[in-house]
Amino acid sequence: MLKVNNLTKEFVTGDHKVGAVKNVSLYIPNGVFCTVMGKSGSGKSTLLSLLGALDKPTTGSIDVDGQAITRMSDRKLINYRRHKIGFIFQGYNLIPNLSAIENVMLPMEFSGIKMKDRINRAKKLLKQVGLSDDKHLRKPSRLSGGEQQRVAIARALSNKPKLILADEPTGNLDSITGKIIIDLLKKIAKSEDTTIIAVTHDEAVADQAEITFRLKDGRLIT
Repeated sequence: MLKVNNLTKEFVTGDHKVGAVKNVSLYIPNGVFCTVMGKSGSGKSTLLSLLGALDKPTTGSIDVDGQAITRMSDRKLINYRRHKIGFIFQGYNLIPNLSAIENVMLPMEFSGIKMKDRINRAKKLLKQVGLSDDKHLRKPSRLSGGEQQRVAIARALSNKPKLILADEPTGNLDSITGKIIIDLLKKIAKSEDTTIIAVTHDEAVADQAEITFRLKDGRLIT
């Protein structure tokens, strides 16, 4: 469950304050795939950074799975990001010198999970996202864009997060592969009981979401 109340983020530029996110409130239950749409400069990326605890709001609150992350110390936020949030990026952001399975295992290593358990969960997740066994040991350069995004999704799931944030997850994919990836995210939201939020400019992606939020000049619009 994600609950956002009166969220505002201002940046100071010279003598002026610029509002990137303005008084945003929203609620998303577990197991839902939703999208955030808006033109460039609408505040989408800033909102995603706030939800992912990569930046702190000027005012307002964010609660994930009953935890008020806007009240956490920096140390607790590190632990929160590690265990409660998964990130998926347009450019995949896989480690190029690691194999697919090693990329998925990496977040679990940082969380102190034993090697045997890391391997078993990584294999399970790669199977879940539809990457065939013969590609588990391939490095990203030997995988297609769609396959790399599958690995990125498996990596985002590795620590069983309650919230997954996806930044233009289909931006580098053709329309057919993009639809496959969105269908996969929708399925994962249900099977893992995880809230998934995708920032996108693609109406076709938004059409597949259960909930779509639209931002304009930092504000939610109907």
